[in-house]
Amino acid sequence: MRIHRISLRSGLTVAAVALPLALSAPAALAAPGITVTVNGTTVQATTAACPSGGKAALLSNGAANFAQGRQVDLAGGSASWQNVTAGTHTVVVICQDGSTAGSQTVTVSGAPTASSTTAPARGVRGGFGGAVEDYGTVTLAAGGALVVSALGGGAWYLRRRTVRGRF
Repeated sequence: MRIHRISLRSGLTVAAVALPLALSAPAALAAPGITVTVNGTTVQATTAACPSGGKAALLSNGAANFAQGRQVDLAGGSASWQNVTAGTHTVVVICQDGSTAGSQTVTVSGAPTASSTTAPARGVRGGFGGAVEDYGTVTLAAGGALVVSALGGGAWYLRRRTVRGRF
C-alpha cells in the first residue's frame, strides 16, 4: 500500500510539472520564428529570423492574405500595432528575401491600458494637521492640562528614582 501511495504522489508531481510544458508547446510549435505579445490594445511581434528586415501584417477575421492586413515594416526585428480592435487576429511576418518567418494567432481583449500624462489640478493636500483650525478655549485648556500633567508625572518619576533606597 505504501509503494502505491509513493508512485501515485510521484505521478501527480510529474503531471504537475509536465502540464504547463505541454500547454505551452503548441504555441511554440505554431510559430517558431516569431514571438507575439498583447498589451491592452497594442500587439507587438518580435523575430530574429529576418536580419535584413522585412514586413509584418496583422490580419483581422475577414482578411484572407498578407496584402489585406495592416502592414508594418520590421524595425530592429520587431513590429507593433496600436489601437487594435477586440477579437482574434493573426500576425504574419515575411522577411525581405521572401521567406516566411512565421505566423501566430492572438486574441485582443480590447481593454486599453490607462495612461495619464497630465498633472493633478491641485497639489497634495498635506496641510498643517490641526494647527490652522480654531478649536476654542475648552479644547486648548484640556490639551494644556494634559501636557502639564505629563510633565509633572515625568518630573515626579525622575525625582523618585534619585532618592536613595527607594526603587
